[in-house]
Parts: sequence; structure tokens; C-alpha cells
Amino acid sequence: MSLYQRRNTAKRRVTRIAQPTNEFAHGWKLLLACVAGIAFGSVGIAVYSIGAFVDPLGREFGWSRTEVQTALLFSSGLGGLAAPFIGALVDRYGARHIALVGLAGVGVGFILASLNTGDLAMFYLCFALIALLGGGSGPISWTRAIAAQFDRHRGLALAIALSGTGIVAIIAPPYVTWLVQDYGWRSAFVGIAALPLLIALPLAWALFRPAQSTVTGRATTADGASPLGLTTRKAIGGYRFWILLISVLTMYLGIAGMIPNLIPALTDKGIPPERAALATSAFGLSVIAGRIAVGWLIDRYWAPGVAAAILTPAAAGCLIMIGDPTLELAIFAAVLTGLAAGAELDLLAFLASKYFGLRSYAKTYGLLFAGVALAGGVGPMGFAALADATGSYDASFMVAAILFLIGGPLTLALGRYPVFTALPTQ
Repeated sequence: MSLYQRRNTAKRRVTRIAQPTNEFAHGWKLLLACVAGIAFGSVGIAVYSIGAFVDPLGREFGWSRTEVQTALLFSSGLGGLAAPFIGALVDRYGARHIALVGLAGVGVGFILASLNTGDLAMFYLCFALIALLGGGSGPISWTRAIAAQFDRHRGLALAIALSGTGIVAIIAPPYVTWLVQDYGWRSAFVGIAALPLLIALPLAWALFRPAQSTVTGRATTADGASPLGLTTRKAIGGYRFWILLISVLTMYLGIAGMIPNLIPALTDKGIPPERAALATSAFGLSVIAGRIAVGWLIDRYWAPGVAAAILTPAAAGCLIMIGDPTLELAIFAAVLTGLAAGAELDLLAFLASKYFGLRSYAKTYGLLFAGVALAGGVGPMGFAALADATGSYDASFMVAAILFLIGGPLTLALGRYPVFTALPTQ
């Protein structure tokens, strides 16, 4: 290491030691914008609202559950394919403008979905537009800004920001179910569009101002230093990238498969839709609790160990859903699963920053998130198809339990956190 690099590293360490208690005082506005952006961005809102449309669209157009849930393959799947490109744009130009355009794109996609006249291909196209036009509103933009703004409390800050998915899990099911029952599914899609357009976009416009240089737009850390870490090429060349990808992929297959199918699964068991939505809202509350708890824990303990420990209750929750559980048991199962679901994106963002650094964080995270997003599209469709084939969701819940038991322990193979003391040359 050169003398300049040693001095630069020492200066950065002194700055971080001197200012850790001020991180939330300096970053709360950005954090608030991130919560709203993640809640009503391209990822969470589609997943947590689609379940309320399965039956009404089936009655009006004759679409099967699998056909309706396949829309998430287009929103999440295409979002996954676009994630590396979005990440590269964020690394190059900064997160603010990418996120603002993305929030507007999400609203446009849902408004167009309300105009459907029974054309399934057009329905899928609307969800594809949510992914492509709204891709900048996904977690990549928000977590990059958080990772640059926060250091000592990065895990907790990421947890608070990503609790936006828990907020939308609480709000969306009863909100959309109410709109569908009282005003029809078309008005419900417009009501969903109002969330990013009238809440998240104004907040992001006013408060989301990540640390970045004034010339290139490229992100810096909160103290103005150039971020350290691996290039995306070097990250992909290491075994940790693939372990993390496979681990989070299996976890998210189970989570994404279960969430949008929860309301249809419970209505199949004779529970009215408005009461079934309570289980999804309970899931959302536990997502927030799990996310904050995991964020606090990973700031203090080895994150892969935390991941391995938290997924066993999720598997138990899936097993409870097999058979004919009461609504109370279903809510308990949703809470157990939600505690683990609160960890998945938080862990992905935190582990990516710890094991690969911030130098090419958004692009590297984008590649990892691409796998997660593809799982988010395949999971709901696969679970619905399995339910159509078997006549119930029991087999789907069994598959989810197995996936949770695989994904958690796999993170233990990541090993110790690396220490980045100089910029790699490749």
C-alpha cells in the first residue's frame, strides 16, 4: 500500500470514528425517502397486491390463477434482467434521477393495467412496463444511497429503509381488497398507481439526495472519499458471489411463492377475502419487526450466522399452513414466515456491501438482485401452477419449507468479512 493510500485509509477511519452517532441525524431525510420509495417502488407493491386480483380477473376474463400470477414473472423477471443495467446507471450517474423516473414508471404501468379489456398479453405487457420503466425504483437505487451514507449503523439503516416492503405488505392487501370489492378491479389498479405517484415520488423529489460528486454524478461515501471494494468482474470471479446468489435465490423462491398466494390459499380453505387479508397484513408487520431486528443483529454479529438462525421458524410457518389451519393459526404462520422474509433483502444488501465493498456496489448488487427478481417472478407462478395441478396449496407450502432450510445454512460458507484497504487495479 502506498503512503497516500495509508493516509487516506487512516483519515477515513478517523472520520468514521468521529461521526458514527451523527449518521441518523445527517441521514434521516434520505432514509425517509428510501422507506417510501422501497414501499411503493417496482418490487413490493406488485407482489403484495396481485393476490387480490386473482379471483375478480378470473371471474371477468376466465383467467386461471396461474395466468394471473404469471404477471409477476414479467414484472419481477424483466426487472431482474434489467437490474444489472440499472445498477450500472446508478454507479455511473447517481441514484436520484434513476429513482425518480422509476417511481413515475410504476404509476404509469398500473394505470395502463386498469384499461385492460381481457387481453392477457396486454396485461403482461403492463407488468413488463412496471419492471422496465419502473426499474430505477427498485432496491438498487435506495440501498446504494444508504450504503454510502451509513457505515457503523449500515445494517440498521438498511433494515429501516427496506422495512418499506413490510409497510406495503400491511397497507396493500386490505387497501386493494377494499378497492376491488367496493369500486372494482379497474379502480383498484388506479388506486395502486396513486401510491408511487402521490406519496413516494414527492417525498423522493424533496428528500432523496444521495452523496455524489457534482461533476460525474458518481456516488461517494458520506465523508467524500472514493469507495473501496472489488470491481464487479472480480466479485463475480470469486466463490462468495455464487454462494450468496444461490442462498438468497432459494430463500426468495420460497418467500415470493408464498406471499401473493396467501390470500387465494386461505380463501380456498373457506376464509373470506377480507379476513384472509389480515394474515397478509400480519405478515407485513412481522416483516418490519424481522427487518429491524436483523438490521440490529448484523451490525453486531456475523450476518451469515444470523441468516442461518432466522430461517427455521419460516419453514415451520409453511408447515403450519398445510391442511386446514384456522385463521388464527394462519396469522401465526404468516408472522413466522414474515420474520424471515424481513431478512432477505436486508441481508443481500448488507452482505454485498461487506463482501464486495462499495466500489461497484450497485452493479454487483444488481446482478445478485437479478437472480432474486427472477425468483420473484418464477415463485408465484410455480406455486400457483402446483396448486392448479394438485387442487390445493399444500405441496407449495412444503416446497417453501424445504427452500428455507436450504438457503439459510448455505450462507455460513461465506466466511469472514474481507477488509478493503486499497483500490484493486482490475
